[in-house]
Amino acid sequence: MTLENQKAPDFTLLNEKEEQISLSDYRGKKVVLYFYPKDMTPGCTTEACDFRDRHEEFSGLNAVILGISGDTASKHTKFIEKYGLPFSLLVDEDHSVAEQYGVWVLKKMYGREFMGIERSTFLINEEGIVEKEWRKVKVKNHIEEVLSYLREGENE
Repeated sequence: MTLENQKAPDFTLLNEKEEQISLSDYRGKKVVLYFYPKDMTPGCTTEACDFRDRHEEFSGLNAVILGISGDTASKHTKFIEKYGLPFSLLVDEDHSVAEQYGVWVLKKMYGREFMGIERSTFLINEEGIVEKEWRKVKVKNHIEEVLSYLREGENE
């Protein structure tokens, strides 16, 4: 499944403050929408902190970062407070948005199978179109890949 060059599935989810956030709220800006499996786990913490550390660069490229996982608002709040994350994390407890983006998948770990979020990032342009997607993301160097892509777009 690819969403590139298609209208991004719109959604409204609660953030860590239990405020309703809709993708359409961000028309006119680029949205870096990243799906991750779980707050406070090693890979997800590294990824969130990498986005945090480069947040100003994303802002300078007219891009907003939004993270989505199945965790609750209170878990998101703890994660944000512990690591000083300057962006919202959205609650997708029923994984309906993950399903719309095709990232709710069968996973295997230690010989058992289960459904979960496949680490993925989507770049949604100012008009709400998925411009680029990164699926099955490996955390190392991922943020640099996204920034490089955004910078290239600025130079066109």
